[in-house]
This record gives sequence, structure tokens and C-alpha cells, in this order.
Amino acid sequence: MPYDLVIGDRAYSSWSLRGWLLFDAFGIPVNCHRARLYSDELPKLLQGYFPARTAPTMRTPEGSVVPETIAIAEELASRHPDAGLWPSDPHARATARVLAAEMHAGFTALRSHCPMNLRVSYTDCQPPEAVLADLSRLETLWAWARQTTGSVTPWLCGDYCAADAFFAPVAARIAGYNLPVNPDAMAYVNAHLSHPGFRRWRAMGMADGPDQDFYRRDYPRRDWPGPTPLSALAVDGTKIDGTKAENTTCPYSGAPVTHFLDLNGRRFGFCNAFCRDKTAADPEAWPKFMALYQS
Repeated sequence: MPYDLVIGDRAYSSWSLRGWLLFDAFGIPVNCHRARLYSDELPKLLQGYFPARTAPTMRTPEGSVVPETIAIAEELASRHPDAGLWPSDPHARATARVLAAEMHAGFTALRSHCPMNLRVSYTDCQPPEAVLADLSRLETLWAWARQTTGSVTPWLCGDYCAADAFFAPVAARIAGYNLPVNPDAMAYVNAHLSHPGFRRWRAMGMADGPDQDFYRRDYPRRDWPGPTPLSALAVDGTKIDGTKAENTTCPYSGAPVTHFLDLNGRRFGFCNAFCRDKTAADPEAWPKFMALYQS
């Protein structure tokens, strides 16, 4: 049996992004159960995950309930020692745990002024001094981690690890609000924006229900600064023009196709609107679709 993971809206729930990456980035199967934030959905869903009160919350295959991303990371690392959640080198592992702990507990000014919103990017959010201080601390931590571990990869402690998953929502905030950081820090942000798991999560976030008014800001907007997705167009299933899809079963579920998108003059089918729309948001984020597209 796989794990279960309670998550909030993918476009907005930064804690859920972090928790999900602890599974996806390390190849650990999980079933996600989504609840819309700022509604009664999450409290109702968590009634089956006592004593949890927040997303994300994990339930293990034998039924143990584990809220909070620090606890989730440590439990998964214990259960999957070969998955690579923490570095194998003791010094790098200690450094990664320091990073994750400070991220879990700190940076409240940045969190408050710049709530994660993966659907937009702004040209300027007029960050106050407290946010600038948080950004300076991030620059210090990231530079220290790379120097002390000798990392020569895009990541902080060598290979991608749980500490990098913890900083993914911060990278999304820096990108989304065009926050000022030095070139080395921006290179780390860009590595997150190009990370396959991050791209899949953002693509799902683009299709994951209507906008949440709580996250709306009136700052001037710009294009999302991550990789430019292929230009795919969702086709209204009620107005199909007679063109047949190249595939008869969904590349994800294997179920018969009912929803369609067009990409570079070709039509592809999916088993539901969410499968279609997450693919339309960023086709290259989905290896199973790209295998179909390139076949």
C-alpha cells in the first residue's frame, strides 16, 4: 500500500509543495488527497487524520499519522534509507538538516508579505526591510551551505535533497514577486524553477480549481520567469471538430480518452479535464505525455 498525503491548493499551499516533493523527488509512491484552503474542506478531510490540523499530513501504509514536513522528511528518510532524502556524507547531512530546520521555523516576514502564488509573477512587490532581511539571510545560508559542503551541483549540499525541497516554496516566492537576490541565489532559484517535480506541481496548480481571492495582489504583472512551456491548447470536449486524437487511452491512467488538447497541429486525448489541463499548462513536465508526443 502507498502512503496518503493531504494537500491544499497546489497553486498556493507552499507547505503542501514541500511535502509532496519529499515523495515525488525521491521516487516514493503516494496518493494525494486535496482540500481547498479557506473552506471547510480541509478540516473535514483531516477528521480522518487525527490529530493533524494542517496540510500536508502523511499517513503511512500501516496507518501512522504524521503531520508537519520536518516529521514527514525524517520518517520517510528512516523508512527509505536508499532514497537519498538526506545526503549520505555526515557533514553534508548535518548541514542539510540545519537548513531545513531554519526554513521550517523562520522567514516569517517573507512568508507574510509574499504568500506563494504559482499562477502569477509580479514586476515589483515593494518588499519592506524585514523581507529584505530575510532575503539577505537566505543568501547567507545558501552560500554557506555550498561552501561548507563543497557542492558543485545546482543544489545546496550536493545532490538534490530534502533541504532543497524545503526551499522550493521560497524559490517560488522570489520568482513570483521578482525579489532582489544576488546572482548566486538567483541561479539556485532558477534551478528550482526548472526542476521536473516543481514543474509538474506548478502545472497541476494551474489546473487546480479557481483562483483564491486571499492571494490576489494588485502589483504589475510579468510572465512567469521559469522555462517557457510548449504552447498547447485545451479543446472543449463539447465542441470537437471531428479531428481524432492520436491516442485512444490516457497516457497517465490508461482509461479511454474523453478530453483533448492540441499541440503543434496534433491532437491528444486524456481521461478527464485535470489530466488534460495539467498537460496543457506544461507539456514537457510530463514524461508519459512527452513519450507519446515524441513517438
